[in-house]
Amino acid sequence: MARPEVRRRGFVEVRWRQFRRAPRPVVRAVASSLSVALVLGVLYLAYDVALERGADLPGGDLRLAFLAGYVAIVLVAGALITWLVVPLPSGTSGAPRHRNPWSLALGLFAAVPIAYLVLVVLHELVRPWLV
Repeated sequence: MARPEVRRRGFVEVRWRQFRRAPRPVVRAVASSLSVALVLGVLYLAYDVALERGADLPGGDLRLAFLAGYVAIVLVAGALITWLVVPLPSGTSGAPRHRNPWSLALGLFAAVPIAYLVLVVLHELVRPWLV
C-alpha cells in the first residue's frame, strides 16, 4: 500500500503554526519579561517626554541612569519571574516539579530582546506622537 504524498508547507505557514503553538514555558517567559518591560518603558517614556517639554525635574536629566536601571530590572525580573512560574517538566503527572538554573536562563534569554524591542517601539513609534 502506497503512502499518501505529504504536502510541504511554505516558510510563512510553518512560522505561523509555530507562533500559534508556542510551548507554554516560552510564552510564560516572554509574557513575564514583556509585562515588566512595558511598565518600566512607559515610565521612561513619560520621564523623557516631560524632559523634552521643559519640565524642571529634581536631579536633572537622568535618562541614561534610568535606561541602565531599566535594562537591569527587566533582565533580573524576567529571569526571576520565569524561574518562579516555569518549573521543569516532571515526566509524570504526580511527580513533584523542580526548578533549576535553566529556568533562570530561559527568562534571561527571553528578556534581552524584549527589553530592547519595547524601548525601540516606545521611543521610535509612540514618542513622536507625544512630543
